[in-house]
Amino acid sequence: MEHSHSYNSTNYLGKAFKIGISLNVIYIIIEIFFGIRANSMALIADAGHNFSDVLVLAFSWIAVALSQRKPTMKFTYGFRRSTILVALFNTLFFIAAVIFIIWETIGRFKHPTEIKSLTVIFTATAGIIINGITAWLFMKDQEHDLNIRSAFIHFIADALVSLGVVVAGIIMAFTRVVWIDSAVSLIIVAVILYSSYKLLINSVNLALDAVPENIDASKVRKYLRSLPEVSDIHDLHIWALSTTEAALTVHLETKKETDVSFISMIRHELGERFGIWHSTIQVEFGEFSSECNNCN
Repeated sequence: MEHSHSYNSTNYLGKAFKIGISLNVIYIIIEIFFGIRANSMALIADAGHNFSDVLVLAFSWIAVALSQRKPTMKFTYGFRRSTILVALFNTLFFIAAVIFIIWETIGRFKHPTEIKSLTVIFTATAGIIINGITAWLFMKDQEHDLNIRSAFIHFIADALVSLGVVVAGIIMAFTRVVWIDSAVSLIIVAVILYSSYKLLINSVNLALDAVPENIDASKVRKYLRSLPEVSDIHDLHIWALSTTEAALTVHLETKKETDVSFISMIRHELGERFGIWHSTIQVEFGEFSSECNNCN
């Protein structure tokens, strides 16, 4: 059942990526065209932001596809960790987008130009719709995958940014204060930095084999210690195989001899309780178990 769900989820995500990328590429072209015509740095900045998000979608799609490839003799875990690497690469694109927007915005503050506010309003309104649809495409799987969650959050943020651009356009239409356009560009920068900060931290943590956010290592240890057969545990390690899968290894000292059904039961419980479906458990009974006094 788990593999069937994974297969269906992958198929759904493949379609979501195709639709999301197509919609946003079309919108970026429209946004740049009308941004130049309207002399709006806010629209051009938002187009740069959306372009970085398209790159996020493209690389995330590639990572999801790679993660489904079977293990090889060289890559015995398969290519699951590619999803973690992609999450790291995505942050570089956000940084590039931020540098571009800041550079252009500073220039607009020094040399303000007339803004065609109505063009800004209508173009940004289309952005709210496009970003809202794209976020909705990834709502289903965003709770289980760091890459998908980052895509979902970013497009929600993009929809809000587009709303801000609409508001700025309305204000400019009534006040003719053109520096508001540049101010909105800086707000977009703040949104990009805020939305990418957590992604960067989580990606670095996973790359360094930290325990995934959705798993409480202390609860895992408590569960293992609660087993009647277990007298002690050591060498407990939990790390991410990908942005959706976790692995565990542990040595268990037991009070009595156990059989394979004991290990099977623990592996099943680790999967059901904590979402850890890749576990390696070594059971130690007798004199051998006392040899590892300094293990963690």
